[in-house]
Amino acid sequence: MNKHYPVSRRDYLTLSAAAISGAALYPRDSCSMSSKVPAPLMRTFGNTGYKVTTLGLGGQGSIQWTPDDVDPAAIIQKAFDLGINFFDTSNMYGPSQVNYNAAFNKLNLIPGEAGYNAKLRESIYLTSKTLMRWGRPGWPEVENVRNVSNGEEVQCAVGDLKRALSQVYGDDDGNYPKGAYFDFFLIHSITGFEEVDVLYRGIETPLDPDENFGALVALRDYRDGTNLTGTNPKKEKLIRHLGFSGHNNPPAMIDMIQRDEDNLMEAMLVSMNANDKLYFNMQNNVMPVARAKGLGIIGMKVFADAVMYGKEARFSQTPVDVYRKVGSPELPSHQLIEYVLNSPDIDTLIIGTGHVDDDPLKCQLTQNYYAAQFEPNSLSAEELKEIERKTAKINGGQTNYFQLDKNGLSSPRDIQVETVGGKSRITWQTAYAADAPISCYEVVVNGVELGEVPHRPQTLKSKPFVFETDEPVKGDVVVRTVDADGDKSYARIKGTIARNVSN
Repeated sequence: MNKHYPVSRRDYLTLSAAAISGAALYPRDSCSMSSKVPAPLMRTFGNTGYKVTTLGLGGQGSIQWTPDDVDPAAIIQKAFDLGINFFDTSNMYGPSQVNYNAAFNKLNLIPGEAGYNAKLRESIYLTSKTLMRWGRPGWPEVENVRNVSNGEEVQCAVGDLKRALSQVYGDDDGNYPKGAYFDFFLIHSITGFEEVDVLYRGIETPLDPDENFGALVALRDYRDGTNLTGTNPKKEKLIRHLGFSGHNNPPAMIDMIQRDEDNLMEAMLVSMNANDKLYFNMQNNVMPVARAKGLGIIGMKVFADAVMYGKEARFSQTPVDVYRKVGSPELPSHQLIEYVLNSPDIDTLIIGTGHVDDDPLKCQLTQNYYAAQFEPNSLSAEELKEIERKTAKINGGQTNYFQLDKNGLSSPRDIQVETVGGKSRITWQTAYAADAPISCYEVVVNGVELGEVPHRPQTLKSKPFVFETDEPVKGDVVVRTVDADGDKSYARIKGTIARNVSN
């Protein structure tokens, strides 16, 4: 018997199947399942040292698009009852933050109010997010750079931070109580290199308070209680940790990590599901880099926003889009959750909830909780492939509308050759993986293979891969990417002219 279950693993799978079919196998009595569950399974969240539950509560689902017969505060309260300690919301999730306020009032989690439960607040990790890229009002228009909030009055990331605090803890009119804070505040939905360029203004470039700057340097002031940007005159500490999210562009997300010379970011929220490898995948690209950098990694989109269960492949927009059943007979939800949590890179997995119920067989949150009591590396390679084969048939494999199209194994990037004192130094930036992880890089000069360099997740752009020779290099230099399946892709440089070739 698995100690994390009140029933054996085999019985749990039977219970899940019963939930799908509507059979009543779990004992019916006056106690809900939440009163019987043991302490939830925990994983360490990156370098923070925090212990987080393997299931976190997503801020979308019925918390954002609320059907008439659903109380969103009850979903949040149910998560507390189950022992979940990671909670997610965003300035882009409509009424989600206000719905947290309703639940937090009932749970005595509003600082300054009578009965405030500081111990309970310290036991959870609350995350919000901003799609603002600029640190203060008055930004220049930059192509491919979004600066968006659901708050019409909000003009910058600092404004979004204060709006979120006001909605979760305050009066939804700009005011929040002393002692309110977010454990994590994320730069939301990185989609391109241009956005990363803006975010690092004032960090990679001189900080001029008379000019605008990126969101990161301004939010750092609210993490550290400083006022280097002039945006935090009260020197408030409203954030404990910074991070970012993305479900679209692994190269841009890698760039976001590799440019962080000061280790400002400690968390990453990333899309991850069983169809990931049908697209420009996260699991062989950005996830290993984030793990090597020590970021806590939060998984999302495990059900592809319900596209795995028949929803149209697009972002949800109304309560009609919210999926309110527990999996399906063809694809039990626990299989999709186990696929993601099998990865040792995932620390917690947030899932939006459409429906909670006193009947554990009908309660999405309860069923997802039990499925998430799952240790990494518990599935065999064949079991993982079987889940991938099953999900690849759904909608012709076109489920992850939020991800870039599939890539092939890429060549090493930006090869440079430097000769000093009769010796040469060949450097390059990381390649991007396809279906298999990258294994190594082979270095060939004038048709002769000189050696290889093992691949490692490259955590800083300033620290490229390096191959050194005892003699000066002249002529044709080729660096080949080799993955675990033996596939290769190479880049060639002659003099100062480089071209990439794949085979």
